[in-house]
Amino acid sequence: METILAFVVGGLYAAGLYMMVRRSFVKMVIGIALLTQAANLLIFTMGRLVRARPPLIPIGLETAELPVADPLPQAVILTAIVIGFGVQAFSLALIKRVYDATGTDDIDELTSTDT
Repeated sequence: METILAFVVGGLYAAGLYMMVRRSFVKMVIGIALLTQAANLLIFTMGRLVRARPPLIPIGLETAELPVADPLPQAVILTAIVIGFGVQAFSLALIKRVYDATGTDDIDELTSTDT
């Protein structure tokens, strides 16, 4: 299963980088979204998330009974999702402002910053 996820993560990174070097701003945002999803899957794979009990320590014991789920990768993935959503929202707002000012979303046609 980890091998399949490794290929999926590699494919998402490759597709994201390919989309980011395209001439359109919209394709760049799609590339950012793909890179975000690839990073989330990479954290998911490296965290070895499994179905197990929550990491709660019962009263009277000093450690949790194994196997327990590791909450750190889950928290990091949740934080990465929120940050990725914020970056995409900011990118879309910035692209809309550039399109309103210049009338194009082609990167090669943007030659100056004067409007």
